[in-house]
Amino acid sequence: MSEDRAGPPEQPGSQWYDNEAGPLVRPYAMTGGRTKPGPTGVRFDLIALVTLDAGAPDVGDDSSLGPEHLALIELCRVETQSVAELAAGADLPVGVVRVLLGDLLELGCVTVSRPVPPAQLPDERILREVIEGLRAL
Repeated sequence: MSEDRAGPPEQPGSQWYDNEAGPLVRPYAMTGGRTKPGPTGVRFDLIALVTLDAGAPDVGDDSSLGPEHLALIELCRVETQSVAELAAGADLPVGVVRVLLGDLLELGCVTVSRPVPPAQLPDERILREVIEGLRAL
């Protein structure tokens, strides 16, 4: 008895659906084909902290935002998160999250705190002297 390995014929559009993962949306579709965040060219470091702005819309208030934008807003509503944490929480590639955050930044929905460059961090020697001074009190 020969086994038919071809299986049932595929339904139109089924190549965009995975039974276990759900519908597949390509990253370029989520960003409208863009690879850089906004016209300002803002660069989001993985450890940059993203905070929800007080004027951010509630979910469903702004129909111009896509579901991915709204997911990032909801993740930031809970607490300030890094770009890497947002990518993991939204289950999106970091590149996509950067582009979407650029949109949200331009709309005034989020604020971004960039990490302090190592050259601007206080010297370890100074911190030790402060600790010793506090202990002497």
